[in-house]
Amino acid sequence: MKIKEIIVVEGKDDTSAIQRALDADTIETNGSAISEETLEKIRLAHEKRGVIILTDPDFPGEKIRKTIIEHVPGCKHAFIDKKDARPKNGRGIGVEHASPEVIRLALKDAHLMVNTKTEDITREDLIDAGLIGGTEAASRRGRLGELLKIGYTNGKQLHKRLMMFQISRQEFAEALEHVLREEEQ
Repeated sequence: MKIKEIIVVEGKDDTSAIQRALDADTIETNGSAISEETLEKIRLAHEKRGVIILTDPDFPGEKIRKTIIEHVPGCKHAFIDKKDARPKNGRGIGVEHASPEVIRLALKDAHLMVNTKTEDITREDLIDAGLIGGTEAASRRGRLGELLKIGYTNGKQLHKRLMMFQISRQEFAEALEHVLREEEQ
């Protein structure tokens, strides 16, 4: 399987994991302090072939995403869940630990983030759904992020990602219903 877009990852181990999963080119950020030279490579890749950002599901990975969004808007985003990014020994977290199948699925489900002011789902909807505040909020957000393929978020990030990925009220309701049914079992 060959991917047209260039995949932005954090380091060499991530590139190796991508190449075990499929035929793709990568750009490595070499950490969260992305150089201007690397941002320029990402800009050029975006113009010529398109870019998919696939970073670790942790704070530095989110920081890299935000930096790229700020400097190169219009990139696609792929997410791997934390549970799929842990090594067998349980230490660390990263794309390099994900199986080839998980990587292929994440890339297949890559989304385009769009800055939008349209608010289909409000913050109050998230509170009412038990996704902000309460004892189950974090685990519900985690599962919802998995189902919608938008990654794990805190409450504030969830609202922003729902808007950026243009998740419809119906998609949100169906995913939430699925999460709540799982809790009952």
